[in-house]
Amino acid sequence: MRQATPNRARLIEIIKQRSVETGRVFKLASGRTSDFYCNLKPTMLDPEGAHLLGLLIAEELDGVDVDMIGGLEMGAIPLATAATAASFARAKPLPAFFVRKQAKDHGTQNLIDGLMRGQSVKGRRVVILEDVTTTGGSSLKAIEAVRREGAEVALVLTVVDRQEGAAEAFAAANAPFRALITAAELR
Repeated sequence: MRQATPNRARLIEIIKQRSVETGRVFKLASGRTSDFYCNLKPTMLDPEGAHLLGLLIAEELDGVDVDMIGGLEMGAIPLATAATAASFARAKPLPAFFVRKQAKDHGTQNLIDGLMRGQSVKGRRVVILEDVTTTGGSSLKAIEAVRREGAEVALVLTVVDRQEGAAEAFAAANAPFRALITAAELR
C-alpha cells in the first residue's frame, strides 16, 4: 500500500466524486465489461484534480532518471500537461509529448507530437503516462511508437490501475510499471 499523504487522499476523494461510476455494466476500452467504471477526464479537467495529478506525478518521478513524459492521446494529454507544469517548480522540469493513435495526414504528419521543431524522443528516457489502465493496451501502443523513434521507456505510470493484467503486460514488454492509485482504493 502506498503512503497516505493529504494530496493523495484528496485526489482519491475527487476521483470517487467526479470519475467513478457503478450500478450498471460498462464496456471498457479493452473490450472487457465491468460494473466499475473510472472515467478520469472529469478529474483531469477539474482545477484541483489537475493540480493534484500534476503534483503527484511529478513527486512520483523524483529520483527517476527521465528526460520527457508523455503518452497516447487522449487520456495522457491532460496528465502530461499537468505533470510538465508541476515539474517546472521541481528540481528537474520535464518536457511533455503525446503519441497520436495515427499520424496526421496534414501538416507535419507526426505520430509523436507536442515537441519543438527539431526535437525528438530519440535517445531520451521517457515516462509513458496513462489515466486508467486495464490491460495496458493503450500504453503498449505508445511504448511501441516511442521505441520505434529511439526512446527508452524508463517507466509506465498510470493514475488508476484496474489490476486486470496491465502489470503483467508491461513486464512482458520490459517496461517498468507503477500506479498512483488502484481500483480497490476507489471502490
